[in-house]
Amino acid sequence: MIGVSIAVPEPYGSLLQQRRAGYGDPLAYCIPTHVTLLPPTEVDTALLPAFREHLAEVAATGRAFPMRLEGTASFRPVTPVVFVDLVQGALHCAELQERVRSGPVRRELQFPYHPHVTIGHGIPDEALDRAESELADFAAAWTVNCFSLYEQDDEGVWRSVRDYPFGGAAGHALVPHQTGACEPLSPAPAGGPPHG
Repeated sequence: MIGVSIAVPEPYGSLLQQRRAGYGDPLAYCIPTHVTLLPPTEVDTALLPAFREHLAEVAATGRAFPMRLEGTASFRPVTPVVFVDLVQGALHCAELQERVRSGPVRRELQFPYHPHVTIGHGIPDEALDRAESELADFAAAWTVNCFSLYEQDDEGVWRSVRDYPFGGAAGHALVPHQTGACEPLSPAPAGGPPHG
């Protein structure tokens, strides 16, 4: 099983993962905090080399872009999911995921694409309500300069196996402190983690 995602950098990634675990989501520590570009997909291993090449081509023509998370929302009652919303960068994510899914690994989506960061999935409504309320003031912003290929191991844990930095990242005006490959850039202050 593989997936393609944009990682949420530190300190936000760990904070949201800990909060997700605190709401009782059993998958919290199996899934790094992320924005999905290709959802979990079964792939024939024979296709993987071509898919990796496709991802490299997508990244080579990509450009760094600003992303901002702010506030919470839910997909309920359709699915029992609460998430932190993207208020900047959603269009870039939508374009990227279309390009990722246009290669040798094609995947039809069950629902229209809506980039987000899950903070609760399949847990009781009371816990979902708490997540939606307690993280309502959450905000974070950073520059996205890459995406990553993930594989699910035999224990159900998702691990990054390869990073794909954007080809235009180093010279892009939105990246004042380029750190190389797919290392997260220092997150820009954006209200910081919620208190309490």
